Amino acid sequence: MSPLARRDFTIMVVPEDGSVSHSYRVTYKRLRFMMGVGIIAGITFIGMAGSWWYLAARASHVNDLEARLEVMGSEQVRLEAIAADLATAEAQYARLRSLLAPNLPLDDGGIWLPASEASNSGSGLAEAAGALATIPSVWPLTESGIITQGLLRGAGGRHPGLDIAVPTDSYIRAAGGGRVVEVGTDEVYGLFVVIDHSEGYSTVYAHTSAQMVEQGQQVREREVIALSGSSGQSTAPHLHFEIHLNGDAVDPLTMVEQPN
Repeated sequence: MSPLARRDFTIMVVPEDGSVSHSYRVTYKRLRFMMGVGIIAGITFIGMAGSWWYLAARASHVNDLEARLEVMGSEQVRLEAIAADLATAEAQYARLRSLLAPNLPLDDGGIWLPASEASNSGSGLAEAAGALATIPSVWPLTESGIITQGLLRGAGGRHPGLDIAVPTDSYIRAAGGGRVVEVGTDEVYGLFVVIDHSEGYSTVYAHTSAQMVEQGQQVREREVIALSGSSGQSTAPHLHFEIHLNGDAVDPLTMVEQPN
């Protein structure tokens, strides 16, 4: 065995108070072993510290997800409660309409069918039809319906006519004879019809589901011009009905009478 292989490492401890010193002899083999154990312990400690940091970060992320799930659960409960309230309100509204405005047929009809294309052809017939222009005086529906909103003016709001709740596809008839001056679509009014009755009077019929007349057509009093609906900005089937005199809104209830 070589001399280097037999060398030892000596550690001497000399106290400052002058007491007996001590010497510790460690072989290089043992020293290398102790250094290896220390390195392994250090690497193990660093790995455990890194794992702890990773697990702590994951735990924080899980806590954040749990908090978000709790918020989403609360929102879901709130939305379900709102949906239940809306369903209850719609059911109550349907029951109210069935009680106050049943969809019963009229005993007298009270309508004219829309004029055919042949009836509007020829200047002579058009002039004869123009003689039928009358001031609005007829209820614009073949049933009474329910008035849900009247005419409003001023600071409290503006609503230039009547809202009359009726079932979808109920007959809408001209409140007076005259000429159809506009048949169109509007973001607010939906499908609408405007009739000029002469002498400054005109009427508007809005939120319809179908228009039965064309622009320029002459219509008779009580002639079917459209079917009721919920087009445009509308929450339920109804007719929005306006009467204008020289461009100013007139309360329709001062000119037409709602049937019993």
